[in-house]
Amino acid sequence: MSYYTPNPPSAYTSNPVSSYPSNLSRYPTGSRPRPYSHQQGPPAGSDPQLWQWFCAVDTDRSGALSVTELQDALVNGNWTKFDLDTVKMLMNIFDTDRNGTIGFNEFAGLWKYIAEWQRVFKHFDRDHSGSIEGRELAEALRSFGYNLSPSLLQALEIRYASGAPSAYGPPPGITFDRFVRACVTVKTLTETFQRADHDNDGWIQLNYEEFLKISLNAP
Repeated sequence: MSYYTPNPPSAYTSNPVSSYPSNLSRYPTGSRPRPYSHQQGPPAGSDPQLWQWFCAVDTDRSGALSVTELQDALVNGNWTKFDLDTVKMLMNIFDTDRNGTIGFNEFAGLWKYIAEWQRVFKHFDRDHSGSIEGRELAEALRSFGYNLSPSLLQALEIRYASGAPSAYGPPPGITFDRFVRACVTVKTLTETFQRADHDNDGWIQLNYEEFLKISLNAP
């Protein structure tokens, strides 16, 4: 069975997939609409529960979420906060006006994106452990079209494991937030490689600076 990865928008592909489309990119710098205030209320047609949650984590009452406020809004199934690197990745994807914060429209798109990834995660968490282990990770990536070698899969599992690997037994597993980041990283690096592989032979030639740019731009 094949499965799809929710398409990362903004910096990776297009605009966020959202039932609350943001029109901020249409406005020149300095003339963009102000963020929705708590007193003004949510945009027409938006989810009132999502608005209440947005307001609850907007602790400075600015009408937009900082990285730390966004981290407070996002939790795993075991109620741990999202890994900060994952939060920064999501901020980079959904901060479509590049002002360093997440407004409500952007937050609504991010929330829908997270919900899509949760469905993917639950589908491949076969043992319902709340984390993705080796075979589950291999199955998930294979269904997305990424047939990685056992050594690469092991490296991914260790890199994104929720804790330090033990000298005994397998890595501790990948929590939801880190699973999203791992999949987006594989997708992003694969697409970057494919753009450079002009003759589609599976080989590319890079100089040192190009290699560093690819590495530093990875999620």
